[in-house]
Amino acid sequence: MNIDGKAFRYGSDVDTDVIIPARYLNDSSEKALASHCMEDIDPDFVKNVRAGDIIVAEDNFGCGSSREHAPLAIKASGVSLVIANSFARIFYRNAINIGLPIMECPEAVRGISAGDEVRADLATGTIFNVTTGKSFKAQPFPEFIRGIIEDGGLLNNLAKRSKKQ
Repeated sequence: MNIDGKAFRYGSDVDTDVIIPARYLNDSSEKALASHCMEDIDPDFVKNVRAGDIIVAEDNFGCGSSREHAPLAIKASGVSLVIANSFARIFYRNAINIGLPIMECPEAVRGISAGDEVRADLATGTIFNVTTGKSFKAQPFPEFIRGIIEDGGLLNNLAKRSKKQ
């Protein structure tokens, strides 16, 4: 699975309350979540993000509460991938469960600036900064996790596998 998009850059400890502020959790539809994604850290994010774009962040992305709303808001906003130095463990698992691709790659984080065009190959773990021509290598997910992501999340993956049996 290949992903192409423009990079949005953030620092460390971007928590779930910044990704989707708690005051907007009374409507958990994907459209409502997307309309407020990142607004407390980047008020123009929802105006500027386009389908396929990529979030690049430093350490501990998705820390804070364990709610699934955070990766859902990101995915629903059109973001196709989050690259970070590291992820909070619960966010990491929630992202996979809802089919949001994530990659840990400190070298890519150091080598990608806001606005850079980025291409990533989930199967190989290759991240290419189209703007600078630099390439980076992340650990690719095992095939079964790529399957969950490609199927749009764990529930879709389980439904697909149960139909095959």
